[in-house]
Amino acid sequence: MNLPPHGANPLTLYETVGMKPPVVMKDFSANINPLGPPAVLQENWSSFYDSILEYPDPKANRLKTFIAEREGLEPGQVLVGNGGAELISLIGRLLAGKKAVIVQPAFSEYEAACRANSCQVEHYFMKQEPWGLEIEGLKEKIRYNDALFLCNPNNPTGMHFSAELVMQLMEECRRNNCLFIIDEAFYDFLEAYESLVPAMKNNPNIILLRSMTKIFAIPGIRLGYLLADSRIIESIASYQPHWSVNAIAQHAGMLCLENSSHVQLTVDYISAERKRLFSFYQKNGLIFSPSSINFYLLRDPSEENKESLFHYLMGAGLVPRHTVNFPGLDGRWLRFAIKREEDNTELMERIEKWWNRTI
Repeated sequence: MNLPPHGANPLTLYETVGMKPPVVMKDFSANINPLGPPAVLQENWSSFYDSILEYPDPKANRLKTFIAEREGLEPGQVLVGNGGAELISLIGRLLAGKKAVIVQPAFSEYEAACRANSCQVEHYFMKQEPWGLEIEGLKEKIRYNDALFLCNPNNPTGMHFSAELVMQLMEECRRNNCLFIIDEAFYDFLEAYESLVPAMKNNPNIILLRSMTKIFAIPGIRLGYLLADSRIIESIASYQPHWSVNAIAQHAGMLCLENSSHVQLTVDYISAERKRLFSFYQKNGLIFSPSSINFYLLRDPSEENKESLFHYLMGAGLVPRHTVNFPGLDGRWLRFAIKREEDNTELMERIEKWWNRTI
């Protein structure tokens, strides 16, 4: 069965599996902030109207400068893009014809962007149960590849690799002139994040990729940015279409980044709900990934294939994310976003019924 390659597309998923969509659906496959966008966006939304009458700043200079000042970088070390997907595509152009290794499981767009640009791609698989990364084996891969992709925090497991481990990989990449692309799309959800930006000053081979659509719940706007050495930014920017980031996105980005209280509120909420969910799963003998953010993997240890639980939850209007197209997972797990408290409670109740076979 050719399931959709991304989450957040429930109607297509129901059509693909041959099920009639219920009237009410709750999409646990979309891993954006369950608290929604910052209130300041709605409060100022009407003020964005006039911006549609003019072309946007093609370089998003105001937003770029704000991000640079916030990170202690020069504006030339920042590139604003039309969401993480566009920026990953641009990185693929930069790597055209080269060799890349991807730490798996990971977001499928890395490989898609590389293969679209005739790259040679190989996978390096994380350990499972217990989850972890064999760093020495990965260092060996770095020595004969041009680029390394690491999603940190990892999608789909939600686990976060320590700054110490990442720094070791950085040093190995520096010694071997290997570009190190670190996708930090979900770093805002971490309770304790140690910035990697200072390491960029002594290592020109680092690209930090960040998304604003997840933490600020603005996937319909499409907004993200890269942090890298100015020469890398210049090269990547040369592939970017003109006016890639629209004016509304640029205005919204400024308001979101200025609203740090929304981020902290989200982190506190996600932490509390994650502990509640994991306590329930542990009590009921279900296995989950050691997530530190707003989504996690889940499986029943008594079943190798997750289709039973998958179809049951779909029938109940609760839509999980399949893992068929995540290399190394191959459908054995389901991924769930942490949603509103009442939605998480309903999920637990449904799973408990399924687990006890009292449905």
